[in-house]
Amino acid sequence: MALASVDSRASVGLQSPAVRIEVHLSAGLPGLAMVGMPEAGVRESKDRVRSAIINSGFTFPQQRITINLAPAELPKEGARFDLAIALGILAASQQLPESALNQLCCVGELGLSGDLRAVRGVLSDSLASLQAGQRLLVPQANALEARLVTEARVLSAGTLSSVVEFLRGQQDAVEHASLPAVISHDAVFRHDLSQVKGQFGARRALEIAAAGGHSLLLYGPPGSGKTLLASCLPSILPPLNCERQLQVTALHSLINHPRELSSQPPFRAPHHSATRPALIGGGSGIPRPGEISLAHAGVLFLDELPEFDRHVLESLREPLESGEVWIARAKHQLCYPAQFQLIAAMNPCPCGHKGAKPDICRCTPEQTARYAGRISGPLLDRLDLSIRVDAVLLTLLRANSAPSECSAVVRKRVMTARARQAARQGDVLNANLPAAGLQTQLDVKANEFLQSVGERMALSARAYHRVLRVARTIADLEAADVVSAAIVAEALTYRQRPT
Repeated sequence: MALASVDSRASVGLQSPAVRIEVHLSAGLPGLAMVGMPEAGVRESKDRVRSAIINSGFTFPQQRITINLAPAELPKEGARFDLAIALGILAASQQLPESALNQLCCVGELGLSGDLRAVRGVLSDSLASLQAGQRLLVPQANALEARLVTEARVLSAGTLSSVVEFLRGQQDAVEHASLPAVISHDAVFRHDLSQVKGQFGARRALEIAAAGGHSLLLYGPPGSGKTLLASCLPSILPPLNCERQLQVTALHSLINHPRELSSQPPFRAPHHSATRPALIGGGSGIPRPGEISLAHAGVLFLDELPEFDRHVLESLREPLESGEVWIARAKHQLCYPAQFQLIAAMNPCPCGHKGAKPDICRCTPEQTARYAGRISGPLLDRLDLSIRVDAVLLTLLRANSAPSECSAVVRKRVMTARARQAARQGDVLNANLPAAGLQTQLDVKANEFLQSVGERMALSARAYHRVLRVARTIADLEAADVVSAAIVAEALTYRQRPT
């Protein structure tokens, strides 16, 4: 009778809780029983582990094997426990010294031949192992991702046999993962504002949105440049700091296998057929992050906004206010960060030509109202800026026309405005400022002007405070300490609504 234990980690959202894998060998008919609330993918590991052990040249014990994944109340899913289970069986059968497993956390999927395959969420495992003072052993395909946590002690291997050789004392069998290359902040963007001709009002709105972290709605006829403008937003946003880079990469590691940090803010543009779980997060088993969380610290672009399912759009309302999304299921309740900038684009009517080409537009008032009604008033009320983007004059598209201002120049102004915000209010952007104290930053005339115009426009309390936040951002771009009436007037012009 023998007993061995190995440390591993589960993947529950952005958390990586510790899992102790206990292996007990006893007399009786050969068999393997697994307890500790394993999901289907974990229960299937017994077949993968048996084949991997045999094909790696080791002996699979012909005894009764009991495997416990503790704590039992923590749900476990996926194949990330394969490596730890195999090492536990080898240690319990005395083919491996158990003392070699001390302060070692093992994560990895096993192939039938004994090769190690990548798993998701390794960056969170690396952060948790560093805090616990453990070494982390991962497949070679996950080595660069795990080593993004620069202080972590990361080991990597390609096969089960090389891991066993390392634990037996052959140090060259496992690689000590090296630090990844330093990531440059000089990101290369696919779209630049120099590609946008004309559209001075929309460019100004885009700059304000970037400076204060505001949401923006662009509406106008097809081909007016709405999509191009939205695609240029990442090129004028400041680079992410180290903390944000790790947070963004950890979110993306739950979906794919990132190999490097990036200072470029994420840009997500889901198709209008996206479902609510795809946008908000969810799925079978432990819920995965959706598009709003993958756009955390970056941009979520919804093109053809009215074409999205109304129930999908309504699910954006809470995350836009709170900056996070709670996904509640029968067995799981997870919270993912969702501090994103929503940029949306739409046509003014089904055909798209209302107000631009009245001789072409044949949409009835009922059709137009029904089209605009696909977006609820509460959602529109949560958008800080809204502006019409009219068709570009063809004379501006000539090759010899005056060049437009490039993104690099605009980005410098945006970063200067954000520096003013950081000096005044810390890491909180103007779009997230609390309502208390906003009105005190207005001069007397601005306050009176906003009160009178706000009543005529029938602004809600939420819209009133959003106008104040936009006005504060405009003042930061103008390097003004006090918000004037002219700044408030400009902020109010961005409360246009498609009708």
